Amino acid sequence: MQPEFIVADEPISALDVSIRAQVLNLMSELQQKRGLTYLFISHDLSVMRFICDRIAVIHLGVLVELAETEELFAHPLHPYTQALLSAVPQPSPDAASGQTLLTYDDSVHHYENDPPKWTELVPGHFILANEEELKRYRKAYEHG
Repeated sequence: MQPEFIVADEPISALDVSIRAQVLNLMSELQQKRGLTYLFISHDLSVMRFICDRIAVIHLGVLVELAETEELFAHPLHPYTQALLSAVPQPSPDAASGQTLLTYDDSVHHYENDPPKWTELVPGHFILANEEELKRYRKAYEHG
């Protein structure tokens, strides 16, 4: 069997930490050697950062943000993405001490009269947002 596309749904979630690293390294090696494409489903964005070229963030079955991995980590725009990234453990105590855990509250969206649409905010970085949010996201993106 020579698959080109593999769906991996939480493939390492039940594994011991030391085994996780071995499995991820093996998956990465196979990806490089065989040109595999993975649809890697996980709640652990630190793992996603290691193995994925692009990340799609889904909330309650709805795609809310999509970007290349490092772009998403550098410029998380959607509040749900920001909350997920705030939960990623930091490797050093110094970095962890300044970490604030965000909570996502979908009441921040006001879609009653201005429904969201899927928009490419900058090349390759897509977000589900209404016009009011897009203005804020563009401004936030420009300022860092």
